[in-house]
Amino acid sequence: MAELATAVGRPKSTVAHHVNVLLEAGMLRVVRTRRVRAIDERYYGRTGRTIHVGVVRRPGDTTTPVCVNGLSVAAAESVPAHEADTLYSTIRHARIPRESAAQFWRRVEALIREFTELPRSGDTVYGFVAGLYPTDHPTLPDPDQAPAGDSDSEPRRVSPRPGG
Repeated sequence: MAELATAVGRPKSTVAHHVNVLLEAGMLRVVRTRRVRAIDERYYGRTGRTIHVGVVRRPGDTTTPVCVNGLSVAAAESVPAHEADTLYSTIRHARIPRESAAQFWRRVEALIREFTELPRSGDTVYGFVAGLYPTDHPTLPDPDQAPAGDSDSEPRRVSPRPGG
């Protein structure tokens, strides 16, 4: 408890209360105990690899979600790395069916498990964030489908900019 309290900068009593809440909710479990000078030290572990939190709002509040958006947290945490030019990131968009998105996400979860199971070492804690979400990006027609009204004539060149 003392290590965790130090890590989060909170009193041991506050941390103990919240750890007990997580234990009672089944989100944490004791994974090991050790006797140190007549005191039992407990080591805790999570019960699930991924805990999904849906959007929840406080009663009467229609704008502020109570849950945490991992991408927002990662964006804020990554600012110093971006400024120091030590941030590795990318974003891609793909038009795929919902079933393919679910299948792809399962593969991402396997990669996340691999990341979280790496042996602890080194001086730096790295963050890893992944997100898969629908967007409102416009979709282009399939390349093998001609727009309505087109004939089988030569393909037309589409200019990348107006007047070009």
